[in-house]
Amino acid sequence: MEAKIHAIHFDASDQLQAFIAKKTAKLEKFSEEIGKVEVSLKVVKPETSLNKYAGIRVSVPGEDLFAEKICDSFEEAVDLSIDALVKQIQKYKEKQRSK
Repeated sequence: MEAKIHAIHFDASDQLQAFIAKKTAKLEKFSEEIGKVEVSLKVVKPETSLNKYAGIRVSVPGEDLFAEKICDSFEEAVDLSIDALVKQIQKYKEKQRSK
């Protein structure tokens, strides 16, 4: 599985990149069919408290799964997005089994 991290208009710290790599690697245990994972990070409206955006796109055969969250921290946004993607992957696998 290939993982790409895009930090838009800022530089993501090594610690944040390591956190994201660790979290996205967990998706592999739900499906071996995952081709690549793209994570987009950006800060929206800096004057508000909920201003950290994380969007994660997972490529599986025949489909792209996507989840995005805006939270207080990038870690929290990535965590919640991963949880949403786990549910999407499970639904995708159910659909594949019923075919």
